[in-house]
Amino acid sequence: MSKQAAPAGDAHGVDEVTSAVLTASRLLVAISVRSLAAVEDAVTLPQFRLLVVLSAQGPLKLVTLAGLLEVNPSTAMRMVDRLAAAGLLDRQASPDSGREVRIQLTAAGRAIVDDVTARRRADIAEIVARMPPGQRRTLVAALRAFTEAGGEPPATTLVPLGWT
Repeated sequence: MSKQAAPAGDAHGVDEVTSAVLTASRLLVAISVRSLAAVEDAVTLPQFRLLVVLSAQGPLKLVTLAGLLEVNPSTAMRMVDRLAAAGLLDRQASPDSGREVRIQLTAAGRAIVDDVTARRRADIAEIVARMPPGQRRTLVAALRAFTEAGGEPPATTLVPLGWT
């Protein structure tokens, strides 16, 4: 990603937003850690990220998966091996090429992604519910701009709230 300098006179605005995002990121990391606590024996945070990428993208080649995770293919392969041994993903020959292997989630892998995401969504919803409606709308616009600038795809799967 290329870094762009802030327009003249906007350095304070960038610093203020950066500080606010760093503070919010601490809260989001805490929520993420809590949501993973229920499955911490099954997956680490980096392994969960791999499962999320497969959930969002569908079956992928190892090289593509490593690129999306921004890790070396050998690192991705070790994570894939561990997750496959745990029954959370599998490898299948590509229908296009017998030499190419596609990595995909199993039902158990999908269940972990869905469970952790639902827990995270519920925690975030509790916090958002305490915000005034006008601030919620402003936050949505700001976060969409932020994630778009960072290249993160939107979380489009809505999980119903209200379960325990």
